[in-house]
Amino acid sequence: MPSSVDNGSTARRRVAKRLLPFLFLLYVANYLDRTNIAYATLGMKGDLGLTDSVFGTASGIFFIGYLGLQIPGALLVERWSARRLLSLTLITWGALTALTAVVRTPLQLYGARFLLGAAEAGFFPGVIVYLSHWFVKQDRAKAVARFMSAIPIGFIIGGPIAGSILGVHWLGITGWRWLFMFEGIPAIVLGFATLFFLPDRPEHARWLRSEERDWLVGNLAQEREAKAHAEKLTLWRTLRHPAVLILTAGLFFTYSGGYAFWFFEPTMLQRFTGWTVRHVSWIGSIVFGTGLIGMLLLGWSSDRTGERRWHFAIPQLTAAVALGAWFIFPHSNALLVLIFSLVGFGTIAYLPSFWALPSEFLTSSAAAAAVGFINCTASIGGFFGPKMIGNLSQSSGSFNSGFVLMIACWIIASVLVLLCPREQGDR
Repeated sequence: MPSSVDNGSTARRRVAKRLLPFLFLLYVANYLDRTNIAYATLGMKGDLGLTDSVFGTASGIFFIGYLGLQIPGALLVERWSARRLLSLTLITWGALTALTAVVRTPLQLYGARFLLGAAEAGFFPGVIVYLSHWFVKQDRAKAVARFMSAIPIGFIIGGPIAGSILGVHWLGITGWRWLFMFEGIPAIVLGFATLFFLPDRPEHARWLRSEERDWLVGNLAQEREAKAHAEKLTLWRTLRHPAVLILTAGLFFTYSGGYAFWFFEPTMLQRFTGWTVRHVSWIGSIVFGTGLIGMLLLGWSSDRTGERRWHFAIPQLTAAVALGAWFIFPHSNALLVLIFSLVGFGTIAYLPSFWALPSEFLTSSAAAAAVGFINCTASIGGFFGPKMIGNLSQSSGSFNSGFVLMIACWIIASVLVLLCPREQGDR
């Protein structure tokens, strides 16, 4: 008869194997639909008469809608049903992505992007809460890291897909409209699949043996009981913790520079090189492929050494130095690809070490609250960065001032996180 340890080991493996690949696939769809405007704009600018300023606003306004509904989404997962909430979220944002294909004016595009942000808002915090229903404490960080690896994968595969679709002109409909329609469909399909594939809690998992289910339910219940008192003591104090405020400010600047680069990268690459959309899309895969490699290597290094702050700062400073090289060395397409690849590394590789930081100075319950607060508040940077880059490009006729702003954001973010307090506790 299997021991309790055996039941625990097999339950943990079975849960990871069953849930994480599917959740990873959902997050890939999420990032495809969130960022496909970066490539769609290469075709839609002419049709809609978009300026860089309008495009920056359209890209960033997503995060205004996104900000308001993150916390309600997480609460609905906890108090209602993760399976139903995630399914509804996927179907709604998939439909809104597809409907973006019919916009005719910049104002309509603003509205579509705002609603898309609102529709997607509950997904990320909802999944984080959902993982806490299934993974015991020692597995939770690894589960989040595997889930978040979908971010660079979404960029890597999204570019070539977008490049292929943008080149079509079927039934008198331009490629960028087909891009929105086609990329909205997977989210809708996955939304319906979620209803059948994701059980809400371990008690409902028929694919676990009864012994495995009992072990998992029991251990998760013990964790909840152990932290119930601590949550009452630390929840509100967490939001005022100096380190939480510093990390929030740091991530705000990281998001400001990062999303500005992510949304404008195809436009900048095409404008500097004159390459075709298809060529730009494949180079984009190289750019963000370096981010994936960096995330895996630095995540491993950070866990091995236990060091977090420099593992965050080094990618950010690498991006800043690389972009600064554009002002120093003679311009060439090869230099541009190298610079953008280093920036891609810097804007992605920091993720595992950053999200491990809250648990360095807070108890597990307070750290969970901090993660939600930091991500929700710092998301404002996703509006600020693209908006400012678009305005600066429009007013100056150049991306140089935008480059300076991105460099400043990454340097400020690095300094803030390096100065983050290191003490342990719930203060």
